[in-house]
Amino acid sequence: MHSLADFPITEKWPASHPERLQLYSLATPNGVKVSIMLEETGLPYEAHRITLDQDGVLSPPFLSLNPNNKIPAIIDPTGPNGKPLALFESGAILLYLAEKTGQFLPADPALRHETIQWLMLQMGGVGPMFGQLGFFHRFAGKEYEDKRPLQRYVTEAKRLLAVLEQRLTGRDWIMGEQYTIADIAIFPWVRILSGYYEAAELLGTDNYPQVQRALGRFVERPAVIKGLATP
Repeated sequence: MHSLADFPITEKWPASHPERLQLYSLATPNGVKVSIMLEETGLPYEAHRITLDQDGVLSPPFLSLNPNNKIPAIIDPTGPNGKPLALFESGAILLYLAEKTGQFLPADPALRHETIQWLMLQMGGVGPMFGQLGFFHRFAGKEYEDKRPLQRYVTEAKRLLAVLEQRLTGRDWIMGEQYTIADIAIFPWVRILSGYYEAAELLGTDNYPQVQRALGRFVERPAVIKGLATP
């Protein structure tokens, strides 16, 4: 029978509650997706703060869990067949937790795949494009004299916001009345545009009122409030 002690990461970040799901993360848009999902589902978990440096994601213990050196990652001590399961990639973790708990993913096959479609839009489009916008507008990239990279990501971010605006018109959430993992994946990235990235004016976020409306509802959810503060 496997235990958490079989995972080298637990030597550097010991589990005080080994019976709980272990979360290795940081309060980035990708990181909070999982903490929000855990709060929404009510699954007991223990959070470990992982920094984005040699002592964190680049350390051998963390790399033993995720060789791609990115947060978040999890170890579920009661995974399939009662065995511990280690996972990385936030989208994969959201899908796993949704299936484990039977929550936030429609049971109807067509709606289930449509939800996954929007999750993939976040993973392949919203996250990478918004992240690059942040780099060129807020971080080291803002010092580059050539502003063509910034303009490229501004244009793409606006396009994606327009896609979300159209989708949310006449809908409470991405999938309509039902709040799903698509919302949990997308809205932390929308939130950071006007927050840490300070890009609201640059993008004209007021031009996307349905996106702003849904974001407002999202950040008021008790589980979201807790998840945004974890770890």
